[in-house]
Amino acid sequence: MKFDFIANYLGKFLYLIYNTVAFENYGVAIIIFTLVIKLALLPLTLKQIKSSARMQEVQPKIQEIQKMYKNDKEKLNQELMKFYQENKINPAAGCLPLLVQMPILFSLYWAIARPLYYMLGKTPAEVKVLTKLTVQYAKEVKGFDFKPKTTDVQIQILNFFAEHKEKLSGVSKYLKENELIHMFFPANGFGVNLGLRPTMSPHTAQDVALLIIPLLAVVFTYLSTRLSMPKASKDNKNAQMMGFMVYFAPVMTLMFAFQFPVGLALYWTTGYVFQIGQQLVINKYKTKEEVVKK
Repeated sequence: MKFDFIANYLGKFLYLIYNTVAFENYGVAIIIFTLVIKLALLPLTLKQIKSSARMQEVQPKIQEIQKMYKNDKEKLNQELMKFYQENKINPAAGCLPLLVQMPILFSLYWAIARPLYYMLGKTPAEVKVLTKLTVQYAKEVKGFDFKPKTTDVQIQILNFFAEHKEKLSGVSKYLKENELIHMFFPANGFGVNLGLRPTMSPHTAQDVALLIIPLLAVVFTYLSTRLSMPKASKDNKNAQMMGFMVYFAPVMTLMFAFQFPVGLALYWTTGYVFQIGQQLVINKYKTKEEVVKK
C-alpha cells in the first residue's frame, strides 16, 4: 500500500496519544493529533500564505506580461520566469503544504480504517484469524451486522468485541481487552462512534449523530476557505475562480465525509477550526501592518 510506512508511524503516534494524554478517549486523541500535525506544518503554511499574498500583489504585472506576449508562448514563459526571479517569487511555493498534507491525510485514513494493523501492530495473518472468528461469534449475537468484506472490517472487529467482551476469551491469543479502542466520542460508552461511516438515510439515533461531525466539517471548510480568499475586484479574472473554490471545497468535504469513517471528518473539522483561528490572527496582523504603512 502507498504511504504504508507513514500510516505505521501515524497509527503508532495516534495510539500513543490515545493511551497517554487523551486518557483512552479516541475523539480527544484525534483532536490532539490534528493540532500537533497542524503546528508541525505551521512554518510551511505561513510560507504558503506569504507566497499567495505576494502573487496577489504582482497579479496586475503578470496579467500585463501575459497580454503583451499572448501570441508567443515561449517568450511569455521566459518573461514570466525572469519576472519571478527578479522579484524572488516561487509560484509553486503555495502548493508545498498541500503536497505534504496529502500523504498524511491518506495515511491517517488507513490508520483509522485499519487500527489492528497500524495502531495495534497486528499482522495480516492475525487479522485474518480475527476476522474468521468474529464471523463465527457475530452469528451467535442478534442485532450485530458484521460485514467482513469491507474496508472497515477491522473497526467492526473492535466494535464487536467492545460490545461483547464475553467473547474475548475465544480470541485472547490475538486480541486483549486492554487493546480494545473505545471509539465513542465525546466519551466512552455514549456519543458518536468515530469508526462508523455516516449515512444520508438515518434510521437510528446513532445514524443522526453520525451526521453532526461531517456537517460541521462542511461548515468550517466553507468558513476557512472564505477567510483565506484574497479580496478580488470585479474586474479581476480570478474572482470567478475564487468564488467557485469557496463552494467547491465544502462540497468535496461533504462527498469525502460519506466515504470514510467519521473519525476522519473529526480530523478535518479540528484542522479547519485551527485554520480559521490562524487566518483571523493573520488578517488582524495584516490590517495592523497596512495601517502602519499608511
